[in-house]
Amino acid sequence: MKRIFLIVLDSVGIGEMPDAELFGDSGSNTLKAVSKSKYFSMPNMQRLGLFNIDGVNIGEPEAAPLGAFARMTESSQGKDTTIGHWEIAGVISPTPLPVYPRGFPEDLLKKFSEKTQRGILCNKPYSGTEVIKDYGEEHIRTGKLIVYTSADSVFQIAAHEDVVPVETLYRYCQIARDILKGEHGVGRVIARPFEGEVGNFKRTTRRHDFSMEPPKITMLDQLKEVGKEVLGIGKICDIFAGKGLTDTIRTTGNSDGIDKTLLWMERKFEGLCFVNLVDYDMLYGHRNDVDGYAKALTDFDLRLPELLDKLEKEDILMITADHGCDPSTPSTDHSREYTPLILYGDPVPKGKNFGTRSTFADIGATVLDYFGVEQKIEGSSLL
Repeated sequence: MKRIFLIVLDSVGIGEMPDAELFGDSGSNTLKAVSKSKYFSMPNMQRLGLFNIDGVNIGEPEAAPLGAFARMTESSQGKDTTIGHWEIAGVISPTPLPVYPRGFPEDLLKKFSEKTQRGILCNKPYSGTEVIKDYGEEHIRTGKLIVYTSADSVFQIAAHEDVVPVETLYRYCQIARDILKGEHGVGRVIARPFEGEVGNFKRTTRRHDFSMEPPKITMLDQLKEVGKEVLGIGKICDIFAGKGLTDTIRTTGNSDGIDKTLLWMERKFEGLCFVNLVDYDMLYGHRNDVDGYAKALTDFDLRLPELLDKLEKEDILMITADHGCDPSTPSTDHSREYTPLILYGDPVPKGKNFGTRSTFADIGATVLDYFGVEQKIEGSSLL
């Protein structure tokens, strides 16, 4: 019974891509920046071959890596979660999703406000933690929704859970999703609930993403079509708008994501378990917290043996990322970087360097190839 466990370490980039300057990301290298922290330690990933990947110049390369490895290049025109995951699943996006550095057009906000019967605050790019600090009190006093964006293609709505119940906030996000189509088809509408008192607001774990459906067939769709299980853990359901999945479960953070992955490794199924661990990006990359990022990677490495121990004879573990988010740069946004790919399991050739690949879609192609599914997506199989 063949199974693949594909884990995305959200935002763990491994160095600027050749076109990084066009995205304002010259010099970005998430993994290298984080490796300088005293809290960084990844001996298990090192043994699998992380430090042997092309261009990774931290630590010592492993003399006899236990896994195979590659450096992945993003072909799509973007550096966000949606486009990165879509490309992993075989969809290359030739044009970037729309962004709003000066806020959203007034006609869009007017439609949204009319349908929700609530006013709007902010409407500009903002840090998620700063925006509730600066607008939270007025939101509580007036009931107006805090609408903001970032350098990514996102329409974010923040609301205090005592002012706007979470289910109502989700309904507002669906209203926005229905409005934001065509030329204004942002990658994600994101519910950002928060709690606490004035001066001590904090975001809760009940964030929810409302994504566009991928514009083309993905490896998830193809696997489902031939009767394989496609399990999504964490944000995967949100990112693919539920398309191509046979089962899904949400998580409250990295540790919970690993716990649920371990639990699902005990299930008997043939197919793919697709996991997103978002804390690196959400809690540390966007907040320029180098030490926090380092601790989170160290925590993953400490738990990696638990995952390896549960692999069965025909299982493959794949570990990759969807973009960078260098916490050491002045920017708090994603960065245009290469990403790592580690493969491990009995079917994987130990120590094999697959070099620098031309697209993340090679991951999706490899998954389909392993299950003997005729490929209808972009990419070339590593097999």
